Formats: sequence, structure tokens, C-alpha cells
Amino acid sequence: MEWPACLDEYEKLVIRMNTPRVVIDNAVCPTATLVKVDSARRHGILLEAVQVLTDLNLLIKKAYISSDGRFFMDVFHVTDLNGNKLTDESVISYIEQSLETIHYGRSNSFNGLTALELTGTDRVGLLSEVFAVLADLQCSVVEAKVWTHNGRIASLIYVKDCNSGSPIEDSQQIDRIEARLRNVLKGDNDIRSAKMTVSMAVTHTERRLHQMMFADRDYERMPVLRHSTDYPVVTVQNWADRSYSVVNVQCKDRTKLLFDVVCTLTDMEYVVFHATINTAGERAYLEFYIRHIDGTPISSEPERQRVIQCLEAAVGRRASEGVRLELCMEDRQGLLADVTRTFRENGLNVTRAEISTQRDEALNIFYVTDEMGNPADPKIIEAVRQKIGLSNLKVKELPMIYHQKGESEEQTVGVGGTVLLSLGSLVRRNLYNLGLIRSHS
Repeated sequence: MEWPACLDEYEKLVIRMNTPRVVIDNAVCPTATLVKVDSARRHGILLEAVQVLTDLNLLIKKAYISSDGRFFMDVFHVTDLNGNKLTDESVISYIEQSLETIHYGRSNSFNGLTALELTGTDRVGLLSEVFAVLADLQCSVVEAKVWTHNGRIASLIYVKDCNSGSPIEDSQQIDRIEARLRNVLKGDNDIRSAKMTVSMAVTHTERRLHQMMFADRDYERMPVLRHSTDYPVVTVQNWADRSYSVVNVQCKDRTKLLFDVVCTLTDMEYVVFHATINTAGERAYLEFYIRHIDGTPISSEPERQRVIQCLEAAVGRRASEGVRLELCMEDRQGLLADVTRTFRENGLNVTRAEISTQRDEALNIFYVTDEMGNPADPKIIEAVRQKIGLSNLKVKELPMIYHQKGESEEQTVGVGGTVLLSLGSLVRRNLYNLGLIRSHS
């Protein structure tokens, strides 16, 4: 490591002591790549480590977290979406470099874009109205993520001026955007809870969505319709002898599950001292030994119930409900407004969305149900595809993790069914979005 000339020997020693040590090992486990991280302990560093892995859409099949005094040790067993070990040296190098720099904190601000944060009551067609307003105000949507849960919606939308390509900084234009979107969110019956704010930079997008829904208190609301029988089971007990609260979560396994749980615990100001994460077939088992940031365990029944509610909500916000539709076509002004209007006119409700653009190409994912939250009629889906373009809008199977059969933990995971993206293409797409590699096309 080359040191800046301004650092003295003591400052260099402090940096060495606090820089995480990272080892990535493909030899120990036959079915997964081991990622080992040793570092000085500080609040939030576990979340940042998990974030590095999940931002690359890696699956964390097992994990062991242990804190000893001022240091912690993490071991993650990871695979790609196909259940394969990591073999791409550029991916391994990126993971090493990212984990070694998490001591300095990581941000996910989108340079040159304006961030719009929206929360309110979900309803059929709401997203169509939002995108129609943005198109009318000459706002180009570059990136966006939309979550719905328990009848509420949270969305983080990154926009720029479609004429200049610059962030929107004019105060009068910002006021117009805020006023019109706030009116859309309010609808006829959400005068108090609808919120819309504008900022030039935000924290990690998905962490911010959790924070927005937490602030909206979605965890206190009952689901309007609950069709899923696979609801997470969360228990919290105190281990009085060691002054820990023990949190157990059992639910269906999926991508980014560990991130969602650790993110919620961290933002509720709990510290994870020890944890074990295991998966078997389609099930995930997570156990955490936590204390409040002041060193105390959970101390009351209302606090215990609140932790349970919040973790159930954290698992449920990203649960994939509905048919997954992928839109890939040349981007243009008003495209999202037109596509989501077509969904609305055909009685389709968007339960989750991920919007992205690469150069001039739109790469969007929508999860849709019917107006009542039931599975959408295949005939309606085909009619929508016909209107938007069969080659542009495709029905996609979920990644293998949602379909794999229960297998022995020691068996190699098979690649059953249709897999959307290989690790190579998926990770390279993520690295391209982060500006860390160039396109070869």
C-alpha cells in the first residue's frame, strides 16, 4: 500500500488495524465460495459487508458471524444464482477491494441525478399516474425501485431533465414536481400519510426503501389481502445469563434476505454480536444474538413485539408476488408512462418494480397481479405483451433459488428450470452500472 505523504506512522498503524482482512477461498467447501472478513467492530459494518455481496446478486447460503471484543469475524458461503462457485477473477477482485474498504463507509449516490422519494397508500394504477406526471414535467427516469407492502408503497426514483440531461436544481421546477406528485399520492383518501421529498443524494437505495417504509410504519398495518401461506416466523427471546436477545427468523429463502434482516436490525439500532445463517432447500434459518446499541438486551414486551413486527415486514417487503415481466427495448421519453398505463388499462397491479437504463436501452422488471392481488390471467398478460411488443415484454421465470427442490446441504445444487441470467452477465451488468468496468459491445 502506498501511503499519502501527510500521514505519520501512528496514523498508518491505525489504518492497518482497522482495514478489514479479506480471504476468498474456493478450496474448502465443495459447493460454495467462502468469503472471510476480519475487521475492527463498529456499528453497521456487518450490513456493509452483506451489502457488497448482495449488490452483486450473490446468494448467501450459509454465514457465521462472531464478535470478540473490538473485532468481528464473518464467514459467508456464497454462490451465483445458478448455485455455482465464483470463478470470475474480476468478480473476486471486486469483492476483495470492496470489502477491504468498507471501513471508510460506502454511499450509493447517483451523481448527476435528482432523487425523488415517495410513500403513500398503494392503489391500482398509482405508478402509471406517477410516471405520467414525470413525463409531462419533462423528467427522464434513469433508475427507480418500487416496493409495496401491507397496502403501502415506497418508491425511490432517480431523474434528470430530459432536455439538458442535467440534475433538476431549479427550485420552481422542484416545487412543481413536489406539488403534482403529492397530489397523485394523496388520491382521495391519503391526505395525511402521503409524502414526497426531493434530494440530490441518498444512501444505498434498498436500505433507503426499508427506512422509508419503516418511517411509514407499514409494519403496524394489516395486509389488505394475504394470499401467501408462507409467512415468516420470527421469535425473540432473552438469554439473561449473557445479556443477549436471541432473534430467530424462519422463512422461504430468497435473494437478499440476509441484507433485509440485517438492514432492519441496524436501523433499529441493534448490534449483531453473533449469528448463524443456514439454508436447506427452499428454507432459510437465521439466528442472531443482539443487543441494543447501548449494550442492553430487549427489555420489554412492547419492544419485543415491535422487533417481531419489523422483521416480518422486512422479509415481506421484497417477497415476489405476481408474474415477473421483463421489458427490454430502446428507451424514450414517456416509455414508463405508456407501459404502466397499459398495465392499468388491463387491470394489472404492479407490486414491485426495478427500473434501469444502460445508455439508450431500458431494462425494467415488473411484478404484476390482478386488481385483487390474485395471479394475473395469462390471457391478459398475453394481450398486454401484444400491445407493448412480444419481443420487448417477456414473461420470465424466477431465478433457480425459488424453484430448486429441497436437497441435502452437502449435495451440489443443480440448475433446474430456466435461469434468467448467468453470474457473469449479471455481475458485469452490476459492475457496469457502478461505473467500474466498460462495456465491450
